[in-house]
Amino acid sequence: MSNFWDLVWLIVSVFLFIAYLMVMFHIVVDLFRDSALGGGSKVLWIAGLIFLPFLTALIYIIARGPGMATRQQAAVQRARSDTDAYIRQVAGASPAEQIKEAKALLDAGTISADEFAKLKAKALA
Repeated sequence: MSNFWDLVWLIVSVFLFIAYLMVMFHIVVDLFRDSALGGGSKVLWIAGLIFLPFLTALIYIIARGPGMATRQQAAVQRARSDTDAYIRQVAGASPAEQIKEAKALLDAGTISADEFAKLKAKALA
């Protein structure tokens, strides 16, 4: 019976330790993400996390918790907009834009009607 409770205690303590580490890492990431916080303040927070980790983490979450969520949302939004911009860049122009550009080349006499038809078919494919 003692082995069962030792196993339960081990599972609970490992869970709490991993949760504690996740909170610490999130605080450190938030410290370096915040551009409004000065370097000296960041050093003090990191020193506090090293020497009085539990108390410092608790104070940090109470004092700067709402800002943590705001900075996290801003980072996610920035990543999303960067991804969308990259996808638009890689995808290239829309078929309508490609046909418009081909028509401009046809009107300028740069390409023939057959070449325009090929470009149009390729854009619509």
